Amino acid sequence: MLETRDLTMAYGERTLWSGLDLTLKPGALTALTGPSGSGKSTLLNCMGLLEKPTGGEIYFDRRELTGMRSGAARRFRRDHLGYLFQNYALVENASIAQNLDIALRARKRRGSAARAALSESLERVGLAGREGERVSRLSGGEQQRVAVARLLVKEPSLVLADEPTGALDQGNTATVVSLLRGMAQGGACVVIATHDDWVRDQCDEIVSVDDYVAR
Repeated sequence: MLETRDLTMAYGERTLWSGLDLTLKPGALTALTGPSGSGKSTLLNCMGLLEKPTGGEIYFDRRELTGMRSGAARRFRRDHLGYLFQNYALVENASIAQNLDIALRARKRRGSAARAALSESLERVGLAGREGERVSRLSGGEQQRVAVARLLVKEPSLVLADEPTGALDQGNTATVVSLLRGMAQGGACVVIATHDDWVRDQCDEIVSVDDYVAR
């Protein structure tokens, strides 16, 4: 479970949002909504320990994240966190297998166990048997499915998705949301920042960041 308590973020004299109290449960999809500039990505970055809020605390499974030192934060991201970006964040001149191997090594999987996890993840995203293809030759939808497969092999307990369907057609959007739903059903806490009304409507909980924006 992810909790924020009286979370505040300010840049100089500008307060982006304040008083943000959330309880996000595992097993559910949560949509973060709001107009551009309302701080959805910033909130995800705070949850992922990439940015530090100005005030308040963030807890994951009753463990405070906001007070972590840099080494502990790196270990938390390695062991528990999965990110899904709009721009896929893949190594384009590498193969699908090489991109997934990054996550497999982080989970210390080797040999037959790693090969089985890789094959299973690609089967789930509809890219079975394409391990050797170079990422740069894939369509945008296929690249995002590779990014989801990378999450599947990592098995994170917290998934933060920043506009993951913003560049996809409806078919690939539905596929990605379905795969994220599967991760939630497997016990992960999944948070999706989105402008897409259809994606929002597939989620179990909706948090409008605009409700916490200082006026």
